Amino acid sequence: QLQLVESGGGMVQPGGSLRLSCAASGLTLNYYAIGWFRQAPGKEREGVSCISRTGGSTNYADSVKDRFTISRDNAKNTVYLQMNNLKPEDTAVYYCAADWFPTRGCPVDFSSWGQGTQVTVSS
Repeated sequence: QLQLVESGGGMVQPGGSLRLSCAASGLTLNYYAIGWFRQAPGKEREGVSCISRTGGSTNYADSVKDRFTISRDNAKNTVYLQMNNLKPEDTAVYYCAADWFPTRGCPVDFSSWGQGTQVTVSS
Protein backbone atom coordinates (compact mmCIF):
# COMPACT_ATOMS: atom_id res chain seq x y z
CA GLN A 1 0.00 0.00 0.00
CA LEU A 2 1.32 3.40 -0.98
CA GLN A 3 2.04 5.81 1.86
CA LEU A 4 2.97 9.44 1.40
CA VAL A 5 4.70 11.71 3.92
CA GLU A 6 5.12 15.44 3.38
CA SER A 7 7.90 17.47 4.96
CA GLY A 8 9.58 20.83 4.60
CA GLY A 9 6.81 23.10 5.78
CA GLY A 10 7.35 25.91 8.23
CA MET A 11 7.09 29.62 8.75
CA VAL A 12 8.71 32.04 6.35
CA GLN A 13 8.56 35.75 5.67
CA PRO A 14 6.96 37.09 2.50
CA GLY A 15 9.36 36.75 -0.39
CA GLY A 16 11.00 33.74 1.15
CA SER A 17 11.32 30.18 -0.11
CA LEU A 18 10.55 26.68 1.04
CA ARG A 19 10.96 23.27 -0.54
CA LEU A 20 8.37 20.67 0.27
CA SER A 21 9.08 16.98 -0.11
CA CYS A 22 6.67 14.11 -0.60
CA ALA A 23 8.32 10.82 0.22
CA ALA A 24 6.60 7.61 -0.79
CA SER A 25 6.89 4.15 0.73
CA GLY A 26 5.24 0.84 0.14
CA LEU A 27 5.22 1.10 -3.65
CA THR A 28 7.40 2.69 -6.29
CA LEU A 29 6.17 5.97 -7.73
CA ASN A 30 7.31 5.15 -11.25
CA TYR A 31 3.77 4.77 -12.57
CA TYR A 32 2.12 7.39 -10.37
CA ALA A 33 1.25 10.95 -11.15
CA ILE A 34 1.70 13.22 -8.14
CA GLY A 35 -0.24 16.30 -7.23
CA TRP A 36 0.25 18.99 -4.63
CA PHE A 37 -2.84 20.52 -3.07
CA ARG A 38 -3.39 23.06 -0.33
CA GLN A 39 -6.14 24.07 2.03
CA ALA A 40 -6.26 27.33 3.89
CA PRO A 41 -8.46 27.84 6.96
CA GLY A 42 -12.07 28.33 5.96
CA LYS A 43 -11.36 27.62 2.30
CA GLU A 44 -11.81 24.66 0.02
CA ARG A 45 -8.87 22.51 -0.96
CA GLU A 46 -7.31 23.63 -4.21
CA GLY A 47 -4.91 22.05 -6.64
CA VAL A 48 -1.49 23.65 -6.75
CA SER A 49 0.54 21.58 -9.16
CA CYS A 50 0.83 18.16 -10.73
CA ILE A 51 3.58 16.14 -12.37
CA SER A 52 3.24 13.14 -14.63
CA ARG A 53 4.91 9.84 -13.83
CA THR A 54 8.00 10.63 -15.91
CA GLY A 55 8.12 14.30 -15.06
CA GLY A 56 7.62 15.20 -18.68
CA SER A 57 4.33 16.95 -18.05
CA THR A 58 3.63 19.48 -15.32
CA ASN A 59 0.89 21.95 -14.60
CA TYR A 60 0.34 24.75 -12.11
CA ALA A 61 -2.47 26.81 -10.70
CA ASP A 62 -2.40 30.36 -12.05
CA SER A 63 -1.82 31.67 -8.54
CA VAL A 64 1.53 29.89 -8.22
CA LYS A 65 2.75 29.85 -11.81
CA ASP A 66 6.29 31.23 -12.18
CA ARG A 67 6.84 30.97 -8.41
CA PHE A 68 6.49 27.25 -7.69
CA THR A 69 8.28 24.37 -9.39
CA ILE A 70 7.33 20.73 -9.09
CA SER A 71 9.89 18.00 -9.72
CA ARG A 72 10.42 14.36 -8.97
CA ASP A 73 13.22 11.91 -8.34
CA ASN A 74 11.85 8.45 -9.01
CA ALA A 75 15.07 6.86 -7.82
CA LYS A 76 14.41 8.40 -4.40
CA ASN A 77 10.67 7.83 -4.62
CA THR A 78 10.21 11.50 -3.80
CA VAL A 79 8.46 14.49 -5.33
CA TYR A 80 9.33 18.08 -4.52
CA LEU A 81 7.61 21.44 -4.60
CA GLN A 82 10.01 24.38 -4.67
CA MET A 83 8.16 27.49 -3.57
CA ASN A 84 9.76 30.87 -4.18
CA ASN A 85 8.58 34.42 -3.58
CA LEU A 86 6.05 33.20 -1.06
CA LYS A 87 3.08 35.38 -0.27
CA PRO A 88 0.79 35.48 2.78
CA GLU A 89 -1.98 34.02 0.63
CA ASP A 90 0.14 30.90 0.17
CA THR A 91 -0.43 30.07 3.85
CA ALA A 92 -2.14 26.69 4.02
CA VAL A 93 -1.70 23.03 4.80
CA TYR A 94 -0.05 21.44 1.79
CA TYR A 95 -0.83 17.87 0.81
CA CYS A 96 0.69 15.59 -1.77
CA ALA A 97 -1.41 12.97 -3.47
CA ALA A 98 -0.71 10.12 -5.85
CA ASP A 99 -2.64 8.13 -8.39
CA TRP A 100 -1.57 5.28 -10.65
CA PHE A 101 -1.50 6.98 -14.04
CA PRO A 102 0.81 5.35 -16.57
CA THR A 103 -0.07 7.69 -19.42
CA ARG A 104 1.03 11.25 -20.03
CA GLY A 105 -0.46 13.99 -17.91
CA CYS A 106 -2.27 13.98 -14.59
CA PRO A 107 -5.51 12.42 -13.41
CA VAL A 108 -8.56 14.29 -12.22
CA ASP A 109 -8.78 12.36 -8.96
CA PHE A 110 -6.09 11.03 -6.65
CA SER A 111 -6.42 7.92 -4.55
CA SER A 112 -3.58 8.22 -2.01
CA TRP A 113 -2.99 11.23 0.21
CA GLY A 114 -0.44 12.34 2.75
CA GLN A 115 -1.19 13.94 6.10
CA GLY A 116 -0.09 17.42 5.10
CA THR A 117 2.51 19.94 6.15
CA GLN A 118 1.81 23.48 7.34
CA VAL A 119 3.19 26.44 5.44
CA THR A 120 2.82 29.85 7.03
CA VAL A 121 3.92 33.03 5.30
CA SER A 122 3.94 35.98 7.63
CA SER A 123 6.05 38.95 8.59
